[in-house]
Amino acid sequence: MPPEIPDDVTAAQLDRAARGRLRTLSKDNADGVARHLVMAGLLLDSDPELSYQHAQAAVRRAGRVDVVREAAGLAAYRTGRYAEALSELRTVRRLNGSSDHLAVMADCERGLGRPERAIALAASPEAYGLAEEPAIELAIVVSGARLDLGETEAALAVLSAPAVRQASGLLGVRVAHARAAALSASGDEPAAEAELAGFDDRQLAEAAGESPGEYEDVVVFDLADDDAMQGDTEGDLAADEAVQDAGVTDDFVTDVAVSDGAAAPGAGSDGESV
Repeated sequence: MPPEIPDDVTAAQLDRAARGRLRTLSKDNADGVARHLVMAGLLLDSDPELSYQHAQAAVRRAGRVDVVREAAGLAAYRTGRYAEALSELRTVRRLNGSSDHLAVMADCERGLGRPERAIALAASPEAYGLAEEPAIELAIVVSGARLDLGETEAALAVLSAPAVRQASGLLGVRVAHARAAALSASGDEPAAEAELAGFDDRQLAEAAGESPGEYEDVVVFDLADDDAMQGDTEGDLAADEAVQDAGVTDDFVTDVAVSDGAAAPGAGSDGESV
């Protein structure tokens, strides 16, 4: 049985762009799927497991729609189902060609105990096409992967690129968290404390995901147009492994986001979620 949806939750609460992706469904089915997606988004922070159940209910009704698989992937990630999340987000990438969740995919690799693959994703061609924000998120993840490998200097270097250091708002606080983790791991506690000194408790808690905001509308991440990427999951795995075999250079990390479309490594250097 699908999880219950409160009567006051409507399809209109879903982001309009996301609703547009449901246009291939019948009206009744689209409305039902949209309401499950609304619930999945509303509960993602407060009750990830129930969010996951709503996303799965949407998948059962519309498994070929990219925003549905995206919601399933993000909910699986938030509940620690890293292999499932990775599979779902690879499916999204095949359906619409978007690599916006590359940082989440890299963090899933970390969650599966494969930091080398997380680093390899940051050197993939898809990473070089990322916009500034997802590129910085990827930088945070890669810093964490470097820490996983005991490479503290490399972890800090990933976060030293000018574009990463200039991040502002909540993302800037997240970068500071990641730099503090790298500095602490290197034994420089005073510098780690200094990284966070400019932020108040509310900002630090929000950056750590401890105080999610309230939104009138639920926004499922903006997605690319319908230009589908070719290949299956096995092909994606082979490509990822090929990138890993090619190796990753620190030169790439320091060049992150130097232009509007540049890319950089990853999320959660202290082990936190993207």
